[in-house]
Amino acid sequence: MSENQSLMLQEAGQSPEVVATLLEKEKPVFAEIARLFSSARPSVVTTAARGSSDHAATFFKYLFEITCGVPVASVGPSIASVYGAALHLKGGVHFTVSQSGASPDIVALQDAAKKGGATTIAVVNVTDSPLAKQADIVLGLNAGAEKSVAATKSFIASVAALSGVTAAIGGASELQAALGKLPEALSATAGIDTAAAEEVLFNATSLYTAGRGPAFAIALEAALKAKETSGLHAEAFSLAELMHGPMRLVQPGFPIVAFAPDDAAFANNGQALERLQKLGATTVGFSTQPLSGVNLRVPTTGNGLVDPLVSLLVYYRLIESVTRRKGFDPDRPANLLKVTETV
Repeated sequence: MSENQSLMLQEAGQSPEVVATLLEKEKPVFAEIARLFSSARPSVVTTAARGSSDHAATFFKYLFEITCGVPVASVGPSIASVYGAALHLKGGVHFTVSQSGASPDIVALQDAAKKGGATTIAVVNVTDSPLAKQADIVLGLNAGAEKSVAATKSFIASVAALSGVTAAIGGASELQAALGKLPEALSATAGIDTAAAEEVLFNATSLYTAGRGPAFAIALEAALKAKETSGLHAEAFSLAELMHGPMRLVQPGFPIVAFAPDDAAFANNGQALERLQKLGATTVGFSTQPLSGVNLRVPTTGNGLVDPLVSLLVYYRLIESVTRRKGFDPDRPANLLKVTETV
């Protein structure tokens, strides 16, 4: 790796190896969680997380509900840490997603979930953290140290880990096969030309990111990265929601970054983007299939529900380049720290 590369770019580039390692190393944990679900048969699953980790939990929500048909509900950490409410989760399963496992609020929420009767699962990179030590089951991300403030490989690892959980519980062979191809697809993103998209984002002052299903979670993550690295104001929407009130702000040249994988929503997403283009929007679309506007074609895992994660690695490189071009340091965003402990 070049010494001139940012830590963000270096760490994003480690994602293929990280994903391959965790999917192999954590097989016994995936099997343990699958056995738990087989015996407990929870009617609802709960999650808690902050920041990028919460976007990983949102990806899990869509993927798990689509694959397994069990509702997934996010519980705000402040419910326990600030408001002191008791949770009633008898027979439930609670996932906490965290890179550091150190923030007091998510530790408090996990404790409340356990006291409320749930089995707790920590999806965490630091496996000797307070969160991990207090969980019933620990699913390690195996991402290694992540020094850049902007999470990249730990986010991709979180999504891959939760996707592995989903495949194991749902007995989803197609999803399992896609995860097996994920490291190769991530590796194949190297060298994708993002110059046209970079021009759009460099000249922007505000933008929307969009997607549906698991891709909406990737849009949330993309918007956060635009804000925290390049200082761009960005809002994420479901493409369905964007066609309502938010469309009012779409003026000629307004940038919309869309994650449109080849899944059940692809045709509707394509129609929505064409409508937005007619209003004057400049669209940047990430997909394995052709899209009008600025089109970044990405490798496929063979599964449109997983492919948004491949698109995200391309986006990480794109926004890192935009950030440096703006004269900012992507590893040291203003006002931010790597580990933020909230209550």
